[in-house]
Amino acid sequence: MLTHIPYLGNTQMLISISPMHINMKQHLRWLYNLALAFGYDPKRMLNAFRGLPAYLAELATITAELDSSERKFAFGNLYPCLDDRFADSGVAKGHYFYQDWLVANRIFKNNPEIHVDVGSRVDGFVAHVAAFRTIHVLDIRPLSTNVPNIKYLQADLMSSLDDDLVECCDSLSCLHALEHFGLGRYGDAIRYDGYIVGLNNLYRLLKRTGKFYFSVPIGPQRIEFNAHRIFSLEHLLQLFEGRFKIDEFSYIDDMGNLQMNVVLSAEGISNNFNCTYGCCIFEMTKI
Repeated sequence: MLTHIPYLGNTQMLISISPMHINMKQHLRWLYNLALAFGYDPKRMLNAFRGLPAYLAELATITAELDSSERKFAFGNLYPCLDDRFADSGVAKGHYFYQDWLVANRIFKNNPEIHVDVGSRVDGFVAHVAAFRTIHVLDIRPLSTNVPNIKYLQADLMSSLDDDLVECCDSLSCLHALEHFGLGRYGDAIRYDGYIVGLNNLYRLLKRTGKFYFSVPIGPQRIEFNAHRIFSLEHLLQLFEGRFKIDEFSYIDDMGNLQMNVVLSAEGISNNFNCTYGCCIFEMTKI
């Protein structure tokens, strides 16, 4: 597979991936993600400075009240939370919120015999499903849990599939996971076509006529190493052809809003529904 990896000594290739050759918004996002990778969050730091005057004033106020009140709560160590006052009450939009809610709802309604998940977010989608039924989880990473409804098996879906996993379920999900296969982010082996190997194994896990719930980022097709791949809808449909029948298609646009049960028009497929970094959600049946 090394033949598929660009030679990093090629000056022309380095120029082609330089953030100076993308628009300013993408350049700033690249710098912001780089800062986060080193544990520095510029936005949170700015909000902390904004919140500091209010914190100091409120600390003085509550200290004065403490001196004139009965001491039922003594002061412990200070624990400044300076940026929370500028945040919303939660995040009720975006890729993970909508895909987890939508697919968990579909599984509840369809009520399969055995549902298996591969690589989806445990503290989101898996927790949603485990609240009302048993879910079997496969992931390359270890997981320690005592939740009775979560049955975990550590497995690498870029390796040969064990015989006892072939056609082991009538319902399968893989949400915001396949785009990472083969990029090494989660300790997996580097493999340029890792997503193809992974999709082949996902197909083998599912029984014929079983339901497959699938999501990945969509937009102009590219690898943003080593975070993820972004898929074009045209390429995804080629991968599904002859394997799955599409029952329903939804997507989350670049603003984080859910567009449900959308017709896969030729124009929408060609421009990825105007997404640069959106998220597709497919409900499909294995042929």
